[in-house]
Amino acid sequence: MISFPQGLILGLVQGLTEFLPVSSSGHLILTRELLKIDPAGGLAFDAVLQLGTILAVGIYFFKDFISILKNKKYLIAIMVGTLPALALGILLEKTMETLFRNSLLVALALVAGSGLFFAAERVAKQKTENVNIKQAWWIGCFQALALIPGVSRSGATISGALFLGIKRENAARFSFILSMPIIAGSGLKKLLDIASAGTGDFNYAALVAGFLTSFVVGIFCIHWLLQFLKKHSLLPFAVYRLLLAAVIILIRF
Repeated sequence: MISFPQGLILGLVQGLTEFLPVSSSGHLILTRELLKIDPAGGLAFDAVLQLGTILAVGIYFFKDFISILKNKKYLIAIMVGTLPALALGILLEKTMETLFRNSLLVALALVAGSGLFFAAERVAKQKTENVNIKQAWWIGCFQALALIPGVSRSGATISGALFLGIKRENAARFSFILSMPIIAGSGLKKLLDIASAGTGDFNYAALVAGFLTSFVVGIFCIHWLLQFLKKHSLLPFAVYRLLLAAVIILIRF
């Protein structure tokens, strides 16, 4: 069972890494291994932490969501962009709970994600501010890659948007908004799994601590990354991911 301090740490890790293009799921897996946290219920606990960061998205982009409800094309774009990850997530749910929860796979995905960042920045034109429905579909396909821990949802979607010529800051904003339906749906489903598993399997104080921590830290990280991407590229994150992958591989072997 996850303790209260462990819940705080996991919430902090989730809040810091959900929006930065470094992979929150990958960091949570690594944190569990370092702290020797029982993996039982790990995917469900992660989903609750994700709900904290999704609440952060809802609060931070509240005015944007109001505008989306009044803009039929943008609303459809969000729905279309959600479909690839939704479909693949349903197909790979069992695999995500077993095979994907592995630090070596995380290291390989960190390296692959870095390659994606380098490629996206190399071809980035940054001419377009708004995302159309066709572009949303392709960005959604990149979001589906983030089902593999270590890829990074924000990193994959921002990279996909850069390939399509969208300005970096606008790409990040769309990435955060696009993440809300799929993560919220996953989190709510896992909450039902927690309820059906019985209260004895979870420390609910740790769940609440992790949720609140991920929410507060997530808001600050959203703001910081949007400001950072106004003047900087994804390359610093690509370098960090390569260094982290190297550390993981050295520890494992």
